[in-house]
Order: sequence, then structure tokens, then C-alpha cells
Amino acid sequence: MKGTNGKKLMMNQNPHSMASVPFMEVPEEDESGVTEIEQLTINTLRFLAVEAIQKAKSGHPGLPMGAASIAYTIWAKQLKANPANPKWENRDRFVLSAGHGSALLYSLLHLFGYGVTKEDLQNFRQLNSLTPGHPEYGHTVGVEVTTGPLGQGIANAVGMAIAESHLAAKFNTPEHKVVDHYTYVLCGDGCLQEGVASEAASLAGTLGLEKLIVLYDRNKITIEGSTDLAFQEDVVKRFEAYGWNVSEVIDGNDVRTIDYCINYGKKSHKPTLIQIDTQIGFGSPNKQGKASAHGEPLGEDEIKLTKENLGWAYEESFYVPEEVKAHIAKITAANAAKEEEWKAMFADYEKKYPELAKEYKAWFANEMTEDLYENEEFWKDEGNIATRAASEKVLQKVAKAVPNLIGGSADLAPSNKSVMKDREYYSPENRAGSNIHFGIREFAMTAMANGMAVHGGLRPYIAGFFVFSDYMKAGLRMESLMGLPVISILTHDSIGVGEDGPTHQPIEQLAMLRSMPNYTVFRPCDTRETAAGWYAALTQPHTPTALILSRQNLPALDGTGKDALKGAYILRDCAGTPDVLLMASGSEVELIYKAYDELEQKGVKARVISMPSWELFDAQDASYRESVMPNAVRARLAVEAAADFGWQKYVGLDGDVLCMNGFGASAPAGQLFEKYGFTVANVVEKALALVKKD
Repeated sequence: MKGTNGKKLMMNQNPHSMASVPFMEVPEEDESGVTEIEQLTINTLRFLAVEAIQKAKSGHPGLPMGAASIAYTIWAKQLKANPANPKWENRDRFVLSAGHGSALLYSLLHLFGYGVTKEDLQNFRQLNSLTPGHPEYGHTVGVEVTTGPLGQGIANAVGMAIAESHLAAKFNTPEHKVVDHYTYVLCGDGCLQEGVASEAASLAGTLGLEKLIVLYDRNKITIEGSTDLAFQEDVVKRFEAYGWNVSEVIDGNDVRTIDYCINYGKKSHKPTLIQIDTQIGFGSPNKQGKASAHGEPLGEDEIKLTKENLGWAYEESFYVPEEVKAHIAKITAANAAKEEEWKAMFADYEKKYPELAKEYKAWFANEMTEDLYENEEFWKDEGNIATRAASEKVLQKVAKAVPNLIGGSADLAPSNKSVMKDREYYSPENRAGSNIHFGIREFAMTAMANGMAVHGGLRPYIAGFFVFSDYMKAGLRMESLMGLPVISILTHDSIGVGEDGPTHQPIEQLAMLRSMPNYTVFRPCDTRETAAGWYAALTQPHTPTALILSRQNLPALDGTGKDALKGAYILRDCAGTPDVLLMASGSEVELIYKAYDELEQKGVKARVISMPSWELFDAQDASYRESVMPNAVRARLAVEAAADFGWQKYVGLDGDVLCMNGFGASAPAGQLFEKYGFTVANVVEKALALVKKD
């Protein structure tokens, strides 16, 4: 767009609603938006990505070709990051939410010196390579978060921005900005169609996360064709309604305008969305702007034509011109100098504020201030209460021992009992608060917590009704994949929910969570086991944990406690070899505990096994597992008010289960347990049948 003076004009919102929005001028001599060396660097990124995809014979060239100028603008002109120290706490974060464009990210990491070599690019999408099909956190240096499932990267970035603002409020002083960085997101049309992105963006606007900048690569193409088929909304207006600062760039290769919009956004005191019109597969004579450019290699002939079209004169594959190397070296040197300046500032901070500096280091090291294992108060029996109420009591103790704990619920805190009572709430007016109102956004809440975890410096927890773990599942899976120790408080754990009925009564969710690799499920039976669940969650550095908690009151049982950390343990035993093994978790442990006495009166020797966590039990050595569940005892009964899927592993072919084989109903909890057979009498009857069969 041009003004009457012939200069290029930019604006910070939709051209259809320009009222009260000033035009910004860019000198006419810069109208091309890119210098010769910048263009050469951008094309280097394009062809490194295209050639990696071609060699792999699979991948997504469309985004790297179309969004290369956007990525260059961020990395070369904005991103404060030092490849010599990729874990520098005060670096800017870059999230490729459209993770299918990973070849572009790997090309950036290669050019900017993060240790991704030419050989790594040549091994794109191959077994054991550092360049997998989608970016993986903890696998490739410089990848801030695992992305690929569209939309989650935006929510991760919202979590990162929350973390930055909270840490800044805690540690910064007027003269020392020890935490002061931005989070940049490159997303596409697909990301913004996913509901999780909308959930997160809505909260980001409400919270006014001004250090968050999303660059939207609007190429108007998805796998099935034009976005007009299913996505005709005005994204700019939507984000305006969320409370974001917005800009539009009509030429996706206009580096100068993109850069200017980023700088303008930084002055807005709001999160920023920059909508940038691009051409998928830019430069490809036969595929530019077409859906075929999205997810398949261009082909050798098309690559040759594209090189001719873009004026790429180099015959060698995976080639980086010397001028580009020199250009990038200047940028990385400037960023290294920024880190040195920060280090000097932090040294002065450490002298003037030694306690704050000590806390800063402890937070980023995730250190607890006390040994909860030896703390008798932590393991205190709180009597006959629901395990959600027990968790609330334990949480208050944890909050004192883990000062960097931060979290909240999806609008269910009074029911989840998930508020840290001695802490304030996080808000635009109070970034130091560590209780978070996530709103009714289970999926985004989970993905945001993942973003806080990968950011560093914080220990996030989240909370919701257990049945809504279905909404959370995709985010829970990503934290398992990344090895993030996020803690999920999931309450109302069974048909014990009662009158709310089957829509709110979890049945298959335990099996779902237990099926995930690198995920710990802990369903305690009383206060002391609840403390064990929290302790296990806090001491597993690379595994997330779900605490599955009851709505109804449960009795405190003799013998529970630290042994629960082994996942399963003997709660009541008999003399000699037992006739039958009784095993259960959560509220059903009371049933097998009481059934022991009745079986004893009938001359049956039983062993009562509380089994709050399959994963922790399976991690024990073979001798311990044998001591709890002797192979010689074939009569085994598992009791759990949930689907039986998975229990066969422990009861064997000769055992039995008392579980749910359908959905629940709406009625008081006591009536439901009676209806579905969760009674002491039924446990005894099934145990006797096993002993007779044995």
C-alpha cells in the first residue's frame, strides 16, 4: 500500500478498520525490503531445506520456501540467542508451531551454528538422525519445544511468555533486568484452525502478554487445497477481539516491513499477531501456490527450475556461500556480546542482591528447599477425607518446599482443591502471582504448562476433572514425549462422582493414561498415599505425573505411607503363602482391606496389595515384584472402579477383576457402588470363587 508521498505504508491492524490507527512510513529506497546478502541468505535457507527433503524423499518443502524470509527476519534481526550457549536462560525463544516445516528450522540451526551439520541435513528424517521429521525437544540442540501437532506450539509459547513475565516479576530490579526476553512463534493456517490455538490466544490477550509475538504465515493452502474450503474467517479481526496488537504484511518476502511490524508490536503492551501473506513453495515455477507443494518433495527437475528462477548459481548440493557464512558470523558475534553484557550485569546483581541471585539459580536448577521425605509433617495422616482434600493439604506443604511451583485449574479450583493458599493470583497487574486462572481451557492449559516447563525456572502443575483428561490428552502426550515433569491434579476419579452422571464419571481414562510411555499415574487411597504421589511427582525429573483423586471421603488405612513410592506394596498379610492376592487402587483399597477380615473368618489367607501406581511398581526390581506378587499364587483379584483394561498383566489368566464394563449412571455415589458390585461382599464372593477354582 502506498501513500500520497509515494512511500510504502504499514499499519497495525486490518485495512478494513483503519480508524485511529496511524500509518507508519518506510523510506522509499527500502521498498524492496531486502538487501542482496539478505536475499542470498534467505535462498540458502530455502535450498538447504528443499535439498534435505529431496534426499529424504519425504517432507514438507512448501513452508520452508514460502516462510524463509519470515524466519530470516526473526533469526537475523530480532532473536537474542547465542548458539555457543543454547541454554542461556535469558535468550529469546523461537517456536515453530507449524512443525512440519522442520527442514527450515534445521537449516536455521545449521547456518547459525547450533551444531546441526551438513551431514545432519543430509540425514533428514532418517533413523537416529538429529533432524527428525518434526522438531523434538531434547533431541536437537536449539529446538525449544516439540511441535508438529498443529496449534500446540502457540499454546506452548503462551506458557513461555507467562514464565518470562512471572520470573521477571520475581527477580528483576530497577537496574537489573535479569529476565527480559521475547517468545516468537512461526505458525500457519493450520495452527490457527486448531481450537487449542484459539484457547491459548484468548487467554494471552486477557493476560496482556506483551513479550509474545506470533508471525502468521498465511499461504492460504492446506493439504486438501485452498483454505477457502473451510477457513474464511478474518483472523486479524479475531485476534483484535482477543485483545492482541495486529499487523498485516502483504508481501511475505518484505523483510523490512516484517521487521518493522515486530518492532512496532514490541511497543504495544499487548501480544502481537503479524499476518503475513506468503506463497507456499515460493520460487517453484510449477508448484508455487499449490497444495502439492505442502507435503511432497519438489523433484530433481523442479528443484533445478526453482534454482534458475531464484537465480541460485551454485551447483553443489547443501551449499552455503562464503558471504552468507560471514554475514551470519557477524550476527552470532553480536548475540554472543549480548550474553556477555548480561553476564556482567548478573555478576553485579549477584553482588548487590546475593539472596535473589541464589534463588534464581535454585529455581532454574529446580531445587527443593527441604527434604520432604524426612519431613514427618509432610506424611501426616489427615483422617477420613477425600484424596482431593488430602492433596490440597499436601499442596500447601509442597508450596513451601518448592518456591518456584506455579499452576492452577481449568476453572475448577474450588472442586480440585488446587489453590496454593499462601500465594497470590497471576494477572496483568500482578505478574508475581503463582496461582493461575486458566479458564475453561483444558487442552490449552496443558500445552501452556508444557511451555512453562521447557522455558525453565518453574515447576508447573495443572488441575481438572479426571474425565476431562480426554481434552488434555494431546498435551499430556507431548509432555510425556518431551520428558517434562508437569503434575496433573485430576479429581472426581470414578463413579464416586455420583449425581453428575456418566458424562462426568471416568471409566476408560485410567487405561488411557496408563498406556502412555513415560507417564506416571498415581491413584492414592488416603492422605499418606497422596503425599507419596506428590513426592513421586516432584522427584521424577523427566516424567510427568497424574494424581488421580477422589471426590468422596476415604478412610485412613493402617500401614499406608512411604512404601507407596514403590507403586504397589503389601498393606495386610497372612502367615505363610497367601491363598489369594487382593489388589486395588484408590477408593477400592478400602474394599479389599475389609474383605481380608471376612476371608480370614472363612479360613482363607489373603494378601492385601495397595497399588497406586503401576508404573512405579513395574520400575522395581524383579525380586521386589516377586515378594509382593509371588508367581506361585495364581488366585488374584483386582478391584478398581474403572475399565479393566491392563489389569490382566497382574492377575494373569487364572485371576479375575472387579471393574467397570460400561458407563456409570446418575445417582448418589453409595448407590452406584452398590449397583456396580463394588461392595465388600462381592469382593469376598469373587475371592472365594478364585480360591475354589485354584
